[in-house]
Amino acid sequence: AALSRRYVLCEVLSEDPRCRQCIEDRAVGLAVREAIGRVHGDYGLACCSISFTVKYLNAYTGTVLLRCRKDSYRLLCSALPFVRHLESRNQRYPCVLNTLHVGGTIRTCQKFLIQYNRRQLLLMLQNCTNEEERQCIQKSLLSCSLTEEQSQSGDEEDDGGTE
Repeated sequence: AALSRRYVLCEVLSEDPRCRQCIEDRAVGLAVREAIGRVHGDYGLACCSISFTVKYLNAYTGTVLLRCRKDSYRLLCSALPFVRHLESRNQRYPCVLNTLHVGGTIRTCQKFLIQYNRRQLLLMLQNCTNEEERQCIQKSLLSCSLTEEQSQSGDEEDDGGTE
């Protein structure tokens, strides 16, 4: 039987612009595991660690997609507000993880993210100060759609139960 999974879509928010450079799989994974350990102890950490992985991240947008087992996603989600920083090369960058969406497939998270980005861009469009900025944002809005190549990525339901 295939293992049920949950995908948790988050965004890394930070006042420190240097934080972007340490948004990498290892740093995010460590910060999340450390928070789970603090909030839920060894047992919670063990439950969440099975099948937990950073599935996708985009340092430019600060978007992170985490994967865990369906039966432990509540433990994971409840620990995310306790992530206070990301660590890279012995530097700590204060940040918070804002949970945007929890889905059963990568695809549903992608669809949510496209809608979310579109809403954010529309808000930016309303606050434009000049025509050049307006055209840039409108161009970005037009690119907010799933391309054929993305939908054929093959990483949709990787629930082969290999773990």
